Amino acid sequence: MIVQIYPMLPTESREEREQLRPLGRDRELYHEVLHDWLDIVKAADELGCWGVSTIEHHLHSEGYEVGPSPGVVNGWWASHVKQARIGALGYVLATQDPIRVAEECAVLDHLTEGRFFCGVARGYQSRWTNILGQASESVAAVATDMGKKDDIRNREIFEERVEMLLKCWTEDSVELDGDYYQAPYPLETGIDYPAWRSARDAGADGEIGADGRVRRVSVVPKPYQDPYPPIFQAVSASPDSIRFAASNGFRPTYFTKLGKMEEFSHLYVEEGRKAGHDFVLGERQNMCRWIHVADTEKEYDEKLEAYDRDIYENFYVPFFPQFPDDTSSIDWVQNIKDSGIFHGGTLEQLTEQFVSAYERVPAEFITLIFHYAQIPKQEVINELEVFMTKVLPELEVPEPSGAAVPVGGVG
Repeated sequence: MIVQIYPMLPTESREEREQLRPLGRDRELYHEVLHDWLDIVKAADELGCWGVSTIEHHLHSEGYEVGPSPGVVNGWWASHVKQARIGALGYVLATQDPIRVAEECAVLDHLTEGRFFCGVARGYQSRWTNILGQASESVAAVATDMGKKDDIRNREIFEERVEMLLKCWTEDSVELDGDYYQAPYPLETGIDYPAWRSARDAGADGEIGADGRVRRVSVVPKPYQDPYPPIFQAVSASPDSIRFAASNGFRPTYFTKLGKMEEFSHLYVEEGRKAGHDFVLGERQNMCRWIHVADTEKEYDEKLEAYDRDIYENFYVPFFPQFPDDTSSIDWVQNIKDSGIFHGGTLEQLTEQFVSAYERVPAEFITLIFHYAQIPKQEVINELEVFMTKVLPELEVPEPSGAAVPVGGVG
């Protein structure tokens, strides 16, 4: 069980969010939300959650998903949790330097003494991926319009950098020669380095060439876990994402309806076998769901209206072209309930929804997502406690196959 927080700065209504613009730059409110967040992390740890997680998103001046520095937040949490793993779902690799991600994650792995997991994602928000990715030719390379030019380039950049990330973790020295990234740079000439003799004699083999120039790089430190931390990969609609995850033994993290997850979980088993992994159905699968538990159906509807409608209607929905331009006639609470990614109602209803889902996909991991702090801190803790003590015991998690894949941790 992973608790995933989208840090959403709270308002009473969408109208108030507009009146307080730009809420994302409200220093007092962000400070309060950030520090109260730690109480949720500690509660998740005490309740026995496998992990706690945040996100990487930038420039959300409206106050949605204010998560620009996942590594910094993870490092802070590391000094406060006793058992839970910490991580982020995840680093948007198309906008990241793979060496920097390798370094940061390795340090976090040591800080937690092996209780770190790494999430990787392709990215879909051009508002910030275009900007932060400009130096690495990822401009406009967002994961939208599957199969189109930008989507294909996004996948190329993502897969290239994930593979480089693994090389940085597992090899003492590397030459990274990709279409979108190279190290050393420039690769053709190597790098003039005054202290080359020291690097040649005391550094990693091969770093310095016969010409005294830097020809390979050694990424330090090596991760605490051997060979590296567990990797979770965000997926939504692309079978190619599942093929890539299965071949590498990554844990696909589904922000999708159950039907798509069921289809992809079978594909994961098939593709895993092609790569020599004997996964069982549900193994390494990570089901992401937004939840609420209430005393009545009416109270559940009220929670969706108060805690989720704003971000769902005004932020999530515009990314999905199936919605009409005129949304004035949409019953948003009912639409949220019909989305397939929200579970809730009474305890009995919530339990039945997860039990029914597990009959089709017995996912090894569940990630619960809360729109904290639009949802008050204590409400998050209360709902999490109900799930951990009442719902989770009713689910039968698959017994891992023990497939020999370098995953660096226990699922």
